[in-house]
Amino acid sequence: MENIEISSEYIELGQFLKVVDLVSSGGEAKSFLRENEVIINEEADDRRGRKLYKGDIVEVLGKKYRIC
Repeated sequence: MENIEISSEYIELGQFLKVVDLVSSGGEAKSFLRENEVIINEEADDRRGRKLYKGDIVEVLGKKYRIC
C-alpha cells in the first residue's frame, strides 16, 4: 500500500487521481471514473468531487493507497 500525504484537511478524488499520475486534468478524471472502478473504504465511488480524508483507503487499477 502506498501512502499519499496531504497537507490540507482533505483532497478531492479528481485531485487524488492527478497526484498519483492516473490523469492529467479534471476532464480526464471524469472519463477515467466512468471507465474504471474506484473503491474508497471498500465502497465503489465515481464522484470526482468526493472528499478523501486522512485514513481513507483508495483502491484503483489493482493498487491501494492510504491518505495520510
